[in-house]
Amino acid sequence: MDLASRAQAFADLHASGIFVLPNPWDVGSAKMLSALGYKALATTSAGYAFSKGIGLTVGDISRDEALAHAAEIVQATDLPVSADLENGYGHAPEDVAKTIKMAAEIGLVGCTIEDATGDKDNPLYDRSHAIERIAAGVEAVNSLNQPFMLTARAENYLFGRDDFDDTLARLQGYEEVGADVLYAPGLPDLASIAAVCSSVGKPVNIVAGIGLPGVTLDELEKAGVRRVSAGSALARVAYGMMVEAATTIQETGSFDPFHSAASFGRLAKLISLGGAKE
Repeated sequence: MDLASRAQAFADLHASGIFVLPNPWDVGSAKMLSALGYKALATTSAGYAFSKGIGLTVGDISRDEALAHAAEIVQATDLPVSADLENGYGHAPEDVAKTIKMAAEIGLVGCTIEDATGDKDNPLYDRSHAIERIAAGVEAVNSLNQPFMLTARAENYLFGRDDFDDTLARLQGYEEVGADVLYAPGLPDLASIAAVCSSVGKPVNIVAGIGLPGVTLDELEKAGVRRVSAGSALARVAYGMMVEAATTIQETGSFDPFHSAASFGRLAKLISLGGAKE
């Protein structure tokens, strides 16, 4: 598909039902997830940070580095790709707008913008400023010549601010200024998720792998969720298995963990099938 077709396909996925948006952290994982039949992909800033051995604080990855990484994922697969672009790599609304325009230029079909500041003493933007930043992003999207899905994130629960009313007010503010998808990572239970979904008119994204133990895709769909992303969870599964295996070898001298390793043939086949077609 050309870029316009991929962008439209991504928008169409949000139109009805529910879908899973997995998050590769490198080219290999992007190709494998593509081969497994997923319909779209999204980058993960945390997963990418793990792979680079760098920090997880907002600002540890620069805009240029994040976009270069996203471009590698875009070029690796024919699927639509959205990007985790943290807080837009700047505090001003104009910074968000610039980041979105640059994201579209490299072939991304969407992105997420969060309201985290990167300042541990003041971790979230004031609500009014957060909404202004999303409004600037929407204006940038409207200037593009293709569909582009802007997802606006309310980060309260990731920073220990378990304030549902403020979280919902932020999401509703983002909807009012034109955000395409609404996202509050860390919501504590299905009841709060359902309350968000019933209180907004735009598709809601929920992240799996942060809380919500035992919750199923069917339950999320019944709650009104349209999109479920994996965030850094797939990367953490992969690295977790590596750490567990290495620890077992160190502590016991046994190489039994290698029995569960994927075969060369399976990985090679997935990479071949999932690569971008000429």
